[in-house]
Amino acid sequence: MASPIKFGTDGWRGTIAEDFTFDNVRICAQAVADYLKQDALDGRGLVIGYDTRFASEDFAAAAAEVMAGNGIRVPLCVKPAPTPVVSFAVPATNAAGGIVITASHNPGSWNGFKYKSQDGASAPGEIISRIEENIASLTRSSSPAQDGQPEGVKRLALDRALEKGLVERLDPSPGYFEHIGRFVDVAKLRRQELRVVVDSMYGAGIGYFRTALQNGSLEITEINGEPNPSFPGIQPEPIARNLTGLSRLIVEQRADVGLATDGDADRIGIVDENGRFLNQHQVFALLCLYLLEVRGERGAIIKTLTSTTMLSRLGQIYDVPVHETAVGFKYVAPVMMEKNALIGGEESGGYGFRGHVPERDAILAGLYFLDFMAETGKTPSQLLEHLYSKVGPHYYDRTDFHISAARREEVLRRLDSVSPDTIAGSKVVRADTIDGFRYVLADESWLLIRFSGTEPLVRVYSEAEDLERARELLTAGKELAGL
Repeated sequence: MASPIKFGTDGWRGTIAEDFTFDNVRICAQAVADYLKQDALDGRGLVIGYDTRFASEDFAAAAAEVMAGNGIRVPLCVKPAPTPVVSFAVPATNAAGGIVITASHNPGSWNGFKYKSQDGASAPGEIISRIEENIASLTRSSSPAQDGQPEGVKRLALDRALEKGLVERLDPSPGYFEHIGRFVDVAKLRRQELRVVVDSMYGAGIGYFRTALQNGSLEITEINGEPNPSFPGIQPEPIARNLTGLSRLIVEQRADVGLATDGDADRIGIVDENGRFLNQHQVFALLCLYLLEVRGERGAIIKTLTSTTMLSRLGQIYDVPVHETAVGFKYVAPVMMEKNALIGGEESGGYGFRGHVPERDAILAGLYFLDFMAETGKTPSQLLEHLYSKVGPHYYDRTDFHISAARREEVLRRLDSVSPDTIAGSKVVRADTIDGFRYVLADESWLLIRFSGTEPLVRVYSEAEDLERARELLTAGKELAGL
């Protein structure tokens, strides 16, 4: 039995042909069309993009047909595009919003439906709630239409929609490259004597770094640079266990740095010149240090509660505010816009920047990191040493546990019923339930237990001043949750 259509921390995702079907995509698209009509936004059109997953192009076409059936103009991407590129195209075309068919970093058997608001950001909760209400209304219909769709779903065949001009083909990449050229001197980067290895993880980011940095002294080697919806041998999430091939190639080629993008290129992974993975917290803090120290910029830092306390220390050193949100860029983006923040990011490896669309962008993040290296003349490992000289060493770890819905309720009840005074020998000085169960300890380490918003997982996170302590906290968290 298919699961109900519910949007998590970043859109709705499901297993292809089981939950993620053409019928359900059309229902989601009609729910979006109804929302646009309800707010009189339908006259501005809607951008639709997609990634390299199985049938993503066809699912995107199905969504476009529904929009056309509702008289809503659609710029439809001509080829797979990174989520941040589609997000950029929304305000660039003055559209009312955007749909991206992608399951981001999930395995190849998954696909997903992301909705972007008119500024290109992940739609806030109030918009998603209204779309979900429309979905519920459509799925409650007891009178299916002749074509098998629930009553209320409208469609116009893609060829007819193209003929009528309701759907037009869009390549958002030229405008995107021109736009990011305002943030980083790409011509200067091309002149650098750097060897860069890029792992595009068979995803939508294929070719983007190569296109941005070609025709200069900088050498680019790209691996997993052809679309493959099965993501052979990897899951398209740029974390250490999925980047062993990249790490090995960096050492073999004596490269200076490795950059990896996830399935829809909104998350970045970075590997240093020794083949060692820099975790997402280190990269977030390094990007903040680059903007604050090298570029001399000032502004708020927006972090999720799973992000490193190194950001708070940088805020103190450079006298900038640091604001914290629940997990999910849909929570980060509104605060970024409200505070005109310098940077916003999260533990998953997604970072957004002031002046750009309020959305995670692995391409711009990677270019910024290369510019940090170019401006300082330091290797990635030396940049990390420089960061630690300012904020002290920090070590982060995380363990994920797959659980059933019944087990989830059991774990939740258990955590609700306990209030520990100490964890792993250190006094609990603060506890909160902003998003999960977080415990801040007297030795400035922290432990968090929370449920994933996109997968049937419970995650246990920790950060401490040494790795052994971080792992000790993970064990304590597992015991606390009864896992």
